[in-house]
Amino acid sequence: MRRRTRAGAKRVVIDERIMLGKPIIKGTRVTVEAIIRRLAEGFTLKEVVEEYPKLNEEDVKAALNYAAKLISNEEIIPKVRIYA
Repeated sequence: MRRRTRAGAKRVVIDERIMLGKPIIKGTRVTVEAIIRRLAEGFTLKEVVEEYPKLNEEDVKAALNYAAKLISNEEIIPKVRIYA
């Protein structure tokens, strides 16, 4: 079953049959995670596209947008320290 995500709805999809249901760029097996990791390693948009020829710069931007939306909805629960 394939469903579209909100951020990058036309480009980022989740399909339980592909890459264990991780968010991927539509029509590929390239995960959002792989794209974000490459960027974190210092790759440029152009270098990511060169490494994954099925992608274009808009796909990479959609992955970044997806990750940003995901993080923006994250709830942070502060760690409480108990001193005796």
